[in-house]
Amino acid sequence: MAADSINRRKFLGVAGLGALLAGTAANSTQASGQIPAPECCTEAPQGMDTLMGQTNLIRLMTLDPAHFHAALVQKKMLPEISKRVAVYAPLEPDLLAHLRLIEGFNTRPVNPTSWELDIHCSLRPLEEMIAARPGNVVVLAGHNRTKIEKIRASVDAGLNVLSDKPWIIRAEDFPLLESVFSVASRKGLVAYDMMTERYEITTIIQRELVNDPAVFGAPIPADREHPAVFMESTHHILKTVAGNPYLRPPYFFDILDQGEGLADVGTHLVDLAQWTLYPNQAINYRRDIQVEAARRWATPITLDQYRQVTDTKSFPGGLAPYIHGGRFNYYCNNQVDYKIRGAQVRLRLLWKWESPAGVDFHHAIYRGTNSSVEVRQTDQTSYRRELFVAAASAERRATIAAAVRAKVARLQDTYPDIGVEPSGHELRITIPDRYRVGHEAHFAQVVEKFVDYLKSPKSMPAWEQPNMLAKYYVTTTAAEVGHSS
Repeated sequence: MAADSINRRKFLGVAGLGALLAGTAANSTQASGQIPAPECCTEAPQGMDTLMGQTNLIRLMTLDPAHFHAALVQKKMLPEISKRVAVYAPLEPDLLAHLRLIEGFNTRPVNPTSWELDIHCSLRPLEEMIAARPGNVVVLAGHNRTKIEKIRASVDAGLNVLSDKPWIIRAEDFPLLESVFSVASRKGLVAYDMMTERYEITTIIQRELVNDPAVFGAPIPADREHPAVFMESTHHILKTVAGNPYLRPPYFFDILDQGEGLADVGTHLVDLAQWTLYPNQAINYRRDIQVEAARRWATPITLDQYRQVTDTKSFPGGLAPYIHGGRFNYYCNNQVDYKIRGAQVRLRLLWKWESPAGVDFHHAIYRGTNSSVEVRQTDQTSYRRELFVAAASAERRATIAAAVRAKVARLQDTYPDIGVEPSGHELRITIPDRYRVGHEAHFAQVVEKFVDYLKSPKSMPAWEQPNMLAKYYVTTTAAEVGHSS
């Protein structure tokens, strides 16, 4: 048995992570493949309350981090959050990847963090976390199919939750999602979705312009092929995170675990559509949403590509139904057509192999009776998101230009130095670089908002929960429709 014992400090030290382990609970041993008895975790480790810091601090518990978004929650330290974080996870590569990212934050030359981790390796991380309860906030990312069960167990245990999207990928789990909000409301807990795209500056200003009647008017009464809202998000399988190549775990390609494109990253687009069209308004998914059509298609991946991005030698057996002619058909692309309060929306989610610019791409156009307000990110914009306004007709250009300039002038109080300049027959909104903080930095902004809600749970807007239900109703219903089409 001694030969099968895993020494966690030695394992992590060999991986170059010893600096994170000073004074942590990571130096215990656990027999390989052995599930601890329940009584092993019914009490917190000795002195855990003291180790976690002052009792009025927010204390994070990272549960089974299987996606790098879990680490990005800790890219920036906040005074309200204890520097001591408990991590509960199996002793697997996902944990090691998570710790490497945290160590990278701690050792970066500019504004390094000073996180201290208590690492608990277990085959039953959820049960041990709930039994020990060294914190009051559960952080979740990855393993999307079972995520909602972990969220529900956490709120049942009286814990707040900050979870990456998606919370559900199957329509059959929708009642469980509804129950989470019911329990959280009853217990005064905060269960919050990481909607980072709300903090992207071009999206923020686009929303402001769309909701100025003098600029935008109202959504056009369009059909599916000319919708009032069209958004396309292009992600890439081979990418870097925090400056390093990001290896995808094999289960990333299992759509039963990860979800298809719309069910996963598509949650951002659905959220943006309703957040932009109907700000600060609750959406009733039963009355306000009509999913009309959906389809899906595959991105082919060769064995060499699969090896490159997973560092494994062969396709796993579970992917056999999707392998034809030596290529794996990754069903990650989706399109959905739906109406939200009568406004026609089309969303398209694409996964390609590698970005020509090292970034993912976002395109969003809102077509109004007065003008179209469009975010573009192409080679013509140097692969940066830029915001344009185009009048609905040549006759309206002068009127729309005056309305846009007036709106931007009013926004100067919040966003000094944004401006307007001609760009052919359009107007381009000029945005200083200091507002372009990037996707990874948006996680800190989400955490700051979450902290505000933890301080005062009643300050969370009343529309957040119904709009989360509306969002996941669209994504999961569209996934079902896409399978049958």
